Amino acid sequence: MYGCVKLHEKDTVATAILPITSGEEVHYRFGGQELTVKACTDVPVYHKLALVDLKKGDVVTKYGQKIGYALQDIPKGAHVHTHNLYSTMPKEASTQEE
Repeated sequence: MYGCVKLHEKDTVATAILPITSGEEVHYRFGGQELTVKACTDVPVYHKLALVDLKKGDVVTKYGQKIGYALQDIPKGAHVHTHNLYSTMPKEASTQEE
């Protein structure tokens, strides 16, 4: 069973489609290949999982696009979220004037 989805060949993170437990071998498919990454932290469903070691300041890529920068070193298999990612993605407006 696949535990995450990689969307583009340039992606450095994948999206968890199941809750992932630290130590778990996480399987995914990309480019016709079966791939595996060992989780080193728990990753909640729909959050990001590092597919490569990221150094502080490295660009984080999802959808083939830069989504932000690593705020600290992030090891392959770690949870990537607001605690260790500076997002450059536009924020949706929380309110709209009518």
